[in-house]
Amino acid sequence: MVSEKDDIILRGLKENNLKNVDLNIQKEKITVLTGLSGSGKSSVVFDTLATESRRQMTLNYPQYVRYQMPRYERPHADLMQHLSPVVVVEQRPAGGNSRSNVGTYMDINPLIRLLFSRIGEPSVGKASDFSNQSSFGSCPECGGFGRVIAPDPDKLLDYNKSLREYAVQFKPLSPAGWQGWWMVTGGLFDPDKPIKDYSEEEFNLLIYGPPEGERVFAPFHTKNGPQDHEWDGLLPRFRRLYINRDVSKLQQVSQDDVLAVSTHSLCPTCEGSGLNPDVLRSRINGLNIAEYNQLELTELLEELARINDPLGESIASQAIPQVKQLIDMGLGYLSLSRQMGTLSGGEAQRVKIARHLGSSLNNMTYIFDEPSAGLHPEEVAMLINLLKTLKAQHNTVIVIEHDLSIIKVADEIIEMGPGAGIDGGEVVYQGKLEGLKNAQTATTLNYKLNINQAPREITSYFSMENISKHNLKNISVTIPEKAFVSICGVSGSGKSSLMLEAFPEKYPDAIMVSQDSIGVSSRSTLATYMGIMDDIRSIFAKETGQPAGLFSFNSLGACPVCKGKGVVTPDVAFADPVTITCEACGGTRYSDEALSYRYGDKNIVEILELTIDEAMNYFNKPKIVKSVNTLKEVGLGYLTLGQTTSSLSGGEVQRLKLASHLKKEGQIYILDEPSLGLHMNDNKQLLDVFQNLVNKGNSVIIIEHNPYFIAASDWVIELGPGGGKRGGHIIFEGTPEEMVTAETLTAKWLK
Repeated sequence: MVSEKDDIILRGLKENNLKNVDLNIQKEKITVLTGLSGSGKSSVVFDTLATESRRQMTLNYPQYVRYQMPRYERPHADLMQHLSPVVVVEQRPAGGNSRSNVGTYMDINPLIRLLFSRIGEPSVGKASDFSNQSSFGSCPECGGFGRVIAPDPDKLLDYNKSLREYAVQFKPLSPAGWQGWWMVTGGLFDPDKPIKDYSEEEFNLLIYGPPEGERVFAPFHTKNGPQDHEWDGLLPRFRRLYINRDVSKLQQVSQDDVLAVSTHSLCPTCEGSGLNPDVLRSRINGLNIAEYNQLELTELLEELARINDPLGESIASQAIPQVKQLIDMGLGYLSLSRQMGTLSGGEAQRVKIARHLGSSLNNMTYIFDEPSAGLHPEEVAMLINLLKTLKAQHNTVIVIEHDLSIIKVADEIIEMGPGAGIDGGEVVYQGKLEGLKNAQTATTLNYKLNINQAPREITSYFSMENISKHNLKNISVTIPEKAFVSICGVSGSGKSSLMLEAFPEKYPDAIMVSQDSIGVSSRSTLATYMGIMDDIRSIFAKETGQPAGLFSFNSLGACPVCKGKGVVTPDVAFADPVTITCEACGGTRYSDEALSYRYGDKNIVEILELTIDEAMNYFNKPKIVKSVNTLKEVGLGYLTLGQTTSSLSGGEVQRLKLASHLKKEGQIYILDEPSLGLHMNDNKQLLDVFQNLVNKGNSVIIIEHNPYFIAASDWVIELGPGGGKRGGHIIFEGTPEEMVTAETLTAKWLK
């Protein structure tokens, strides 16, 4: 390998599954890493290059500052040279907290608040007073939430059940909690009578409490004898305990649990802005701050440009570049108040990119994790221009990507492989595009689409009428049942609103396989995620006569030194953190006693080292065999039972989630961009999973941009024509063959 004097030099990389990899990465070029899901791309780019660059960057700060910063462990490698500062744009969903919106994420909101506090008329006060989270700025009616929440008796109660049968469908007020148990045993209500059979008087006492001016008491039985408590009614109690106080401080209840049994309507006082009416009186050129936050970004840009007060201009000029950046990314239809959690995968990805690109620094290394994820082919062209702009500004651009159109613009391609997991971790090709044509790699460039010529016959449909969620323009649509259906269209065209919000409201049994990450605790493994670890432990317990807890590293069986973590992190004061494999258990996490027992010829650790393919023949318990089989069906046969879920790639996580849902037949599966993070060879495996599901009588509906899946569908529905206000119409419904002759954006790419 000829080394240019300033290449990034990586030697002897051994993180995760990397097999002593040596690489030179050219600076000021676009380098694309490709290869099967799980082949080691992230281990090179994130776990080695980015981690070491960040670790060395923090060394420039004095010790007491470093102590406050994230601390990085030195990656397993022999040599890492000529690194430059890194900016990482990951795929992880951007903040989904209910108060996180585009304006807060892009740091534009503080500038807008400052602007109003300085030049708004009439003048109101400090910048912080323009926030719905400040004591002065928040609306007195809804506490800054923007919506008034009220418990909904129809959601809270199942009228066909009795109190004892969990008629109250909110856990803390059901018999599982003390309050529900008190309702069952307190003598005020017949606990075995269905709610629908209550007299009007009984019903009112249960729901609303005693009539005005009266008080009712009922005994609650404790171990110290009965104590009288006052009964105030289900709705008043729910309001007092779960709406009028900060739910985030409560242990057993989340905000989502509360919203699930409530109705929420726009707050009439602040019209949904969450702001105090006094704050809303302050205006700039006729608009108050709530109206500013609801403008489409293209309109906001015009408003900021109209400001001619000298102080106002200097503040506006700091917000303008951020807003322009979002518009240049094709997101001009969003507003500052749009919640991050409601953006599609492609939109969130581009907002993140825009956030990083406002910078004029150069000689940086930009690392993108599948930036084409969630983008329509039409939008990928825009992304390619962006990567080229970064390179032209003397930056190094490293991209993990499967999309052929991005692979084709790379200055250099590095393919990892040859397989995934233990079969990956090597460089199978490094060079220019031309060389890839003759290389023995999984990535092929002569890639032909097979349009489905024989779609399944359709006999019945799911139908939805007059849907107006978000930007959907009062549309009605029929989706074939027991077929493989693709929903496509550019980002923001309304796909998620239709399929992830409107559809499950009408068909609540639909199984949703979303893009959210799964819990990534270091103690969660494939076996625990699939729910078969308890079965494996009970087999051991039955075989050996020992308690099942002995075969868990979270319980009796944990190694006494590392407490079941497998590693120890000694306190090294202010030096870089160090993780050392626990010497007592050799990293197995189990105590010697736990390892002394066997099932067949293997101890618990050896069992967990079995791959899914090997486990198929080792167990005869139907539940385990079935779970293992579903993992094999979704193409994860090469992973081990004990593999931690935190070590899986994006594509593997998506397939693991699908496997955990493959339970019954006659189901409706809705998948949000299942091709995310998958190499073309993995696509074929996933498509086989879908076709098998449909052959068994299930309905599979996917939201997808990938032409490979659209071409293989039985039926395609396209939304558009644009995003945001310009979207929300159905512009095509039909078979892939019919689509080829249509005049839509997706059709253009199928051709």
